[in-house]
Amino acid sequence: MQKATLKIGVAAVLSTLAFGAWAEDVEPAADAATPNAGAVIVTGTRTSGLKVENSASPIQVLDAASLQRTGQPDLIQALAQNLPSFNAQAFGGDTANLTLSARLRGLSPNNTLVLINGKRRHGTSNLAVLGGPYQGGAAADLNYIPVAAIDHIEVLQDGAAAQYGSDAIAGVVNIILKSNNSGGTAAATGGGYVDGGGRTLSGSANIGVEPFADAYLSLTAESKYHGYSDRGGLDPRVVNPANMAAYPGMFQHPDYPHVNHISGDAQYHLNVMAANFGWDFAPDSQLYAIATAGRKEARAFENYRLPSRLPKIYPTGFSPKETMREEDMALTVGVKSKLGGWNVDLSSTYGRDKSRIGVADSGNVSLFNDTGYTPTVFKAGAFIASQLTTTLEASQEFNIGWAKPLNIAGGIEHRIDKYEIEAGDEASRYKEGSQSYPGFSLTDAGSHRRTNQAAYLDFAGSPVQDLTVDLAGRYEHFSDFGNAKVGKLTSRYDFSPAAALRGTFSNGFRAPTLAESYYSATNVGPTSAFVQLAPNSAGAKLVGVDGLKPERSTNISVGMVLNPAANVQMTLDLYQIKIRDRIVGSGALYGSGGGTNSPAVIAAIRANGNVLDNTVSQTGINIFSNAVNTRSRGLEFVTTINSNYGKAGKVDWSIAANYNKVEVTKVNQAPAQLLPQTLLDKTAISDLETASPKLRANLGALWKIGNWTVNLREAIYGKSSEWGSEDGSVYHLTEIKPKAITDLEVGYKISNAWSVAVGANNLFNVYPNGVNPALLADQRAAGDNAAVHVLATFSPFGINGGYYYARANYKF
Repeated sequence: MQKATLKIGVAAVLSTLAFGAWAEDVEPAADAATPNAGAVIVTGTRTSGLKVENSASPIQVLDAASLQRTGQPDLIQALAQNLPSFNAQAFGGDTANLTLSARLRGLSPNNTLVLINGKRRHGTSNLAVLGGPYQGGAAADLNYIPVAAIDHIEVLQDGAAAQYGSDAIAGVVNIILKSNNSGGTAAATGGGYVDGGGRTLSGSANIGVEPFADAYLSLTAESKYHGYSDRGGLDPRVVNPANMAAYPGMFQHPDYPHVNHISGDAQYHLNVMAANFGWDFAPDSQLYAIATAGRKEARAFENYRLPSRLPKIYPTGFSPKETMREEDMALTVGVKSKLGGWNVDLSSTYGRDKSRIGVADSGNVSLFNDTGYTPTVFKAGAFIASQLTTTLEASQEFNIGWAKPLNIAGGIEHRIDKYEIEAGDEASRYKEGSQSYPGFSLTDAGSHRRTNQAAYLDFAGSPVQDLTVDLAGRYEHFSDFGNAKVGKLTSRYDFSPAAALRGTFSNGFRAPTLAESYYSATNVGPTSAFVQLAPNSAGAKLVGVDGLKPERSTNISVGMVLNPAANVQMTLDLYQIKIRDRIVGSGALYGSGGGTNSPAVIAAIRANGNVLDNTVSQTGINIFSNAVNTRSRGLEFVTTINSNYGKAGKVDWSIAANYNKVEVTKVNQAPAQLLPQTLLDKTAISDLETASPKLRANLGALWKIGNWTVNLREAIYGKSSEWGSEDGSVYHLTEIKPKAITDLEVGYKISNAWSVAVGANNLFNVYPNGVNPALLADQRAAGDNAAVHVLATFSPFGINGGYYYARANYKF
């Protein structure tokens, strides 16, 4: 199937190239998508005025129209639908379902740096801790940036730690905000899944004003509601004959037998705003500021509890809900000027994210048994993450006799990171705690801090005609990890206006996030209880883990840029990324109830001060560690063709493809304390290597004729797979076969002010393959609630099927 897909893609390339070259009177489209020829970029280079087609590094540019045409007002999904190397999370466990993330080139979300107008964005406080390909993610939450505020996005798909610092191993996403001082836009969108659920309503508005002479202020507000979805199967516990006889109250449940709704989207309300300000207060001098703020109210179903848990309160059983009230804000203030011929930029950025975690429709069984009372709503605690970054940068061009002036840039940076866990209320942490999500214990709670100082130098120029060389070096000092030195060499040679060769070599460094180092909590289900141990804890030492050390990487890429015709742009880049001591989450490490158990696990749980539910059948731990070395090899291919067919309209053709193979090249020795178990089981290895498809390709056509616009995109996903087990002894492979997902939008311009559109993501309602029947059989035989997940939740295109929507736009 993959070979057939590749043949289809090659045939499509050849046919569209021929078709585009055949057309007469060709003129480029005004808003052509990636790589958006003619766009001036600021990412991956310190040289001013560089156009994307002249970049020595692989970079793609997405304009506002490309983002809007994806249908859903969701920035993560908009990027994932446009960039094959960018994979978005569709489903997360526990609080990860309340903050979905994404990853570039199959690496951790933490390996991609997010910038706003070139300034570092803070990460979310809500760490993804449960297993899966996005485990450990605590990167910037892109959905706190209003889509309506964005002018364009530059995605650098290359290692850039030497230029931007730690966590730019996979690449950089630089979001450039609108800077309009007049006019504005407004939009309203509504939609939902074909098979029910996911009802979505959103509204946004952007307005530009000139508060005083030589100034602009672009203001944006956006509000969005997204409803629950449910794609789960039957929970084996509620159709078990013994349970049916013992708990007849279950039959009175209004949803019986579909009582477990955990397999689906969370519900949330999200309100965000952004402001972008600039004032040219003097010649060559500008004062600027960027502010964003947002609030999310979210809740997600947890696993159903049988009536036996709290029969006097919930005689038909109950479905606890995890809740989150999240507040996110960021402020950048800076000044740009020319001093002694140098372009100088001094700025400071502060960002903070606080997630208050709660539990609703729940109870504490031990508290009720001991006192005769339990709350049904709990405050489980809170996560707080903040970052303060101050930078001073300068650049200047020097004529030294080269073909082009030598650009010298340099800068210094100071950063303070903080991470805090607040304990839950007393009822949420009494003994085993509130059902579905125990409150954070006093031993979980704590505040942690890190400082970082950095300095960099960057030299870019053309020693001879048609040759560009860019050399960057960076030195960093972390208060908890010591020093790091990284560098990057980038070069490009233009053989002619139609062909160029480019390549980069760099090394990188990523310090573990404070959340990875210090997060601690208890994750429970109806039949299991697992403690997430902080790597720096006393309990972690008992299982042979003594803190985390930084990841180190080596990146190599080589590529071609081809412009065979005035209306055709092509790029092909091959890359390799090696990461040593990669930080990953462990598999399930059992203390009891597993196929194999380790006494050290029980000792670690006790040392951590945890009291677990004595009714569960499986207990254990999960922990982050520097468990593996990995190697990622792949290629990026992008082609855009802009064709004019006269009265038949204009068509922007695009082909974007990514092939990415991740291999675990070394598994570090398992601590002796854990034997016979290992830190990474087959599931954890597959999450790294195969849970994301190796091949992704987008074939697109944007047709404009008169007042009509038709946007068609065919997204091809290669095979993906994951190993799963009921108890860590017998493993079964779940595979998602190659799939083609069709997106279609039809728009009509009513007037200069008004336009409307209707469309579909996943037009033909394609679903991923189901979970391996053998694994489901094991789970059902064991009475495991995990059997409710009948679809593969690691699916790169989600588990909800088709989404249909309508949108209205107003421009003034």
